[in-house]
Amino acid sequence: MKGEFTQKGKDAMERFKMESASEVGVNLKQGYNGDLTAREAGSVGGQMVKKMIDSYKMQ
Repeated sequence: MKGEFTQKGKDAMERFKMESASEVGVNLKQGYNGDLTAREAGSVGGQMVKKMIDSYKMQ
């Protein structure tokens, strides 16, 4: 049972990451993305954090 929830969480986080990347204009692909610059990777992570904070404030 625990593995099922873990996989669902990973899948949800992957979708969230892809959505955030498209919002900031970073082209992510499935799997390895080692060709991204630090700036691109940081902008994706920053967008994710921003959306999480906004979501928490709306509650």
